[in-house]
Amino acid sequence: MKKHNFSAGPAILPASVMEEAAKAVLDLNGIGLSLLEISHRSPEFTAILEEAVQLVRDLLQLNDDYAVLFLSGGASSQFFMTAMNLLNEDDRAGYVDTGTWSTKSIKEAKLFGQVAILASSKADNYSYIPKGYAIPSDLKYVHLTSNNTIFGTQYHQWPETDVPFVCDMSSDIFSRPINMSRFGLIYAGAQKNMGPAGTTLVVVRKDLLGKVTRAMPSMLDYRIHIDKGSTFNTPPVFPIYVSMLTMRWIKANGGLKGMQQHNEAKAEILYNEIDRNPLFKAKVSNKEDRSLMNVTFVLENAALEGDFLAACKAAGCVGVKGHRSAGGFRASIYNALSKESVQALVKVMQEFTNNKG
Repeated sequence: MKKHNFSAGPAILPASVMEEAAKAVLDLNGIGLSLLEISHRSPEFTAILEEAVQLVRDLLQLNDDYAVLFLSGGASSQFFMTAMNLLNEDDRAGYVDTGTWSTKSIKEAKLFGQVAILASSKADNYSYIPKGYAIPSDLKYVHLTSNNTIFGTQYHQWPETDVPFVCDMSSDIFSRPINMSRFGLIYAGAQKNMGPAGTTLVVVRKDLLGKVTRAMPSMLDYRIHIDKGSTFNTPPVFPIYVSMLTMRWIKANGGLKGMQQHNEAKAEILYNEIDRNPLFKAKVSNKEDRSLMNVTFVLENAALEGDFLAACKAAGCVGVKGHRSAGGFRASIYNALSKESVQALVKVMQEFTNNKG
């Protein structure tokens, strides 16, 4: 039976990418060595890293003002690295609280400077993206979380300000075009939409660096990683390679505009079914804030949850159970998930309603 992978992360990757990666584990490009055993300073890996960086530049249309890094430690490390590198103790940064991950980034940033909570949707269980709040002009940056995997909300319009954005894009990186001139720094754990767990993409505007007065450990200083081309220490070779293959796949399939069209079409199919089906209800009622990556919903009768999950499993739809802190259901429909998989889930919902409604 075909499995339809709706897992929130580590998440689905294109089949062609996994096939190519599997070959490289045994023998990279016919060199007689596994990708897993080559030196990170070998010409083979240097070429991989250089292509990965160039693909990021091509997809995001970056100019030379920006540096591209592949680091370790996940997005959770970037919660503190961003503040450590950009914020002095007496500087202020603005944070918008839209869910679990932004809450964690706020906690870490407070270790290094002054944090202003500009807006929060916590009181309504993070069911919307705050809008219309004031953004002081003296902030060093405004931190946003572009897509909230747990609660199913996503920014579709950015706030108006001249203050640079720092943005956690872990779960919607490369899913749509973005205007990078609005962003001073973006970061993304690979395991949602770019590759396997183990590497974190950081894109940073170089002129923002070197302005803090604190001493920093070398491993936490972006400038050192830029100087060493992401090889200050041994980089995560395999995750970078698979991320490179995934970005090749994205570029070959219409780039970010192609991904946006694909993702909007899938989301429309699923949200339309949730909205019309009397047994189900979307957790995000504001349609303008609904995520194209993580569709969250509940049953009107919570007692039927176990039965619905069993029906999903029988149809090969896996990873549909909601996050443990939010409950309900979550269908993650990242770039590599096909429209056919979304249609398979919709069919389960329709048949479930016919049987239980």
